[in-house]
Amino acid sequence: MENSQGRDILTVTTTVGSRDDAQKLARAIMQARLAACVQVEEGLTSFYRWQGKECEDAELRLTVKTLPGCEAALQALFREQHPYELPQFVAVRMQAGEGYFAWVRGEVAVPEDPRETLGL
Repeated sequence: MENSQGRDILTVTTTVGSRDDAQKLARAIMQARLAACVQVEEGLTSFYRWQGKECEDAELRLTVKTLPGCEAALQALFREQHPYELPQFVAVRMQAGEGYFAWVRGEVAVPEDPRETLGL
């Protein structure tokens, strides 16, 4: 069995309400080099409670493939650019295959300070 230690990637998911918002957020993430890939999935319906009210809305899911060292910078970017007042930010650490990990590592620029990415 191959040793996969040291090949952790981070998958972050969030949702938005429109294709335009999904594209804007995906482009901002990519331009900041905070991900190797952002996948956008349409056709979701979310059922949830918000401020005491039951809601049902069409949404799009963004799945961000990045490195663990980008988590704080992504959270900062979401605070600045995500269209929702309280955006979903669910991060899962995963073991990647050697080739895929090398590609992600080559495409992502892990910031020393998350604020640098946003020019804060």
